Amino acid sequence: MAITDWPEDERPREKLLKHGPASLSDGELLAIFLRTGVVGKSAVDLARELLANFGGLRALMSASRTEFCQGLGLGDAKYAQLQAVLEMARRHMREGLERGEAFDSPGAVRGYLSARLRDQPREVFLVLFLDTRHRLIAAEELFLGSIGEAAVHPREVVRRSMQHNAAALIVAHNHPSGVAEPSRADESITLRLRDALALVEVRLLDHFIVGDGEPVSLAERGVI
Repeated sequence: MAITDWPEDERPREKLLKHGPASLSDGELLAIFLRTGVVGKSAVDLARELLANFGGLRALMSASRTEFCQGLGLGDAKYAQLQAVLEMARRHMREGLERGEAFDSPGAVRGYLSARLRDQPREVFLVLFLDTRHRLIAAEELFLGSIGEAAVHPREVVRRSMQHNAAALIVAHNHPSGVAEPSRADESITLRLRDALALVEVRLLDHFIVGDGEPVSLAERGVI
């Protein structure tokens, strides 16, 4: 049965407009994105099948272009649409940080960091450069690879801080394993960064570790 033949309250688009997006299942949200199904399958049927094949919404959204385009009813056009949607979401959260929410609202920075780092296939060390009101000046990926291999250089962080005339920093990196528990290396580099930045009167506000769940704050753990 085509979706247009369903009762109005059960159609994903009408349901969203009436009750809001949070009322929809993953399959219904994906069906709205897909817009159409394939022969013998409605958009909702196709969405449910794709979610089952990929192993969930997150796996589908983080799939590579090749993996994504192998899905039934998908292709380069849908992949481009999805990447545009994801980038809009990241920029929306970034704008929140630029309005001054970076430190005053820990939830805002956690959401931004998760969107930017969680699905990276390797470790990425991100620095948020903040002004005196903790508004975002710039966000830069300064280092790649395990920080346990001395890949993070405090001198470079200090240099970029001076170039941006930053008053404070928030740093973050991801654990591709999905486990966000800080290691001793994470704690060690945090203290080295804090001490190096203090010499130029720049405050390190926090170091977040990003994994599958909520990013872990080393400031909340009492490391900083």
